[in-house]
Amino acid sequence: MVVGKGDLRLAAFDFAAQGVHPLAQFLDRQPVDILPQKRDKRVVRTFGEQFIKVHGGLLCDGDDAQYAYACQFGWKAHWLLSMAARSNGGPIMTDIPSSMTAIEISQPGGPDVLKACTRPVPQPRAGEVLLRVAAAGVNRPDVVQRMGLYPAPPGASDLPGLEVSGTVVAAGPEVEDALLGQPVCALVAGGGYAEYALARADVCWPVPEGLSMEEAAAIPETLMTVWHNVFERGFADEGETILVHGGTSGIGSMAIKLGALFGLEVIVTCGSDDKCAAALELGAAHAINYKTSDFVEEVKRITDGAGVHLVLDMVAGPYVARNLACLRNDGRHVTIAIQGGAMAEVPMAQVMMRRLTLTGSTLRPRSDAFKALLADEIHRNVWPEVVAGRLRPTMAQSFPLTEAAAAHALMESGDFVGKIVLVP
Repeated sequence: MVVGKGDLRLAAFDFAAQGVHPLAQFLDRQPVDILPQKRDKRVVRTFGEQFIKVHGGLLCDGDDAQYAYACQFGWKAHWLLSMAARSNGGPIMTDIPSSMTAIEISQPGGPDVLKACTRPVPQPRAGEVLLRVAAAGVNRPDVVQRMGLYPAPPGASDLPGLEVSGTVVAAGPEVEDALLGQPVCALVAGGGYAEYALARADVCWPVPEGLSMEEAAAIPETLMTVWHNVFERGFADEGETILVHGGTSGIGSMAIKLGALFGLEVIVTCGSDDKCAAALELGAAHAINYKTSDFVEEVKRITDGAGVHLVLDMVAGPYVARNLACLRNDGRHVTIAIQGGAMAEVPMAQVMMRRLTLTGSTLRPRSDAFKALLADEIHRNVWPEVVAGRLRPTMAQSFPLTEAAAAHALMESGDFVGKIVLVP
């Protein structure tokens, strides 16, 4: 069951495990309101020969029941397309050119090394879909890759771009074509700066009504990074206080909004008074200008000397010891980037005496299986907030794909709030 605040939502569970048609795997990602303003009531709704139960999932017998389910949620035309176009395991591709415009890194260096080029349209492999890209998010790892410091993992595209939105135009082996024609957003291991990109089908989320494709492209990388590091590795819980550096960045703005949705008190640091004001408008409880104030002393003042439960750190280097000074006993320190340096001096006596936890992660090199599990957990816990319109990314600026260099220059300047996207 997918439950949003203030209403009850219904989604089918694990169709494939019950031997049901794989169309259900995508239907599972389309929660629908059934009892607004009511919670925790066992509900049964009948459509033909199949029964949907809250806490129970879907039981059905044959394609007729699945067809009825598809029609109930406005999927009749799509279902007919799927049934008519079903393949024997090879990719299904229609109206797709053989080549595309993409942005490649001509050599390690500054933004000007990003060059438009012509590349073959990639073919979806097992478990993958091909997207006609509507927009691609620009992230700090793209900048580091462009500098030659963060190579693509084995098997990934050498093109930059870790998140996209678009329309599914082809399905590879082991992926049913039920996704064809659907607007989705996805985390990708690379290749987002292009007119077409490959994505694993199991890390695609449906784009709901009311969410623009540019907004959708700005969600996957930051949402997955923040959710995993704040709520899984950082064990953040309702009522706790978190310190987030880079409060108006893509990661920072997502951390503010997720924290507000899940009951965290979010303190952020920013590099100017204007950015502090913007962070407060986004929902931060407190914003500290680290250029004019000592954030360690400010955190102590704000928390009456107790400290925060969690620090989300993207600076590392000399910040680590200062971050630990901001933590209360049993606090957690999670590092997700090393903009201030890869090496840090850690006061280990403090770690031992105050029982502090230091951890961190990177997302791009993780396995497909891990990313699929993470995407599914986020879908169940967070996507209802997106569907309901309660979670939206903060958008900074959109650039044409061929102006990727200008987008990177803006990213490096730091003179923006939220997410930057490219539009083919």
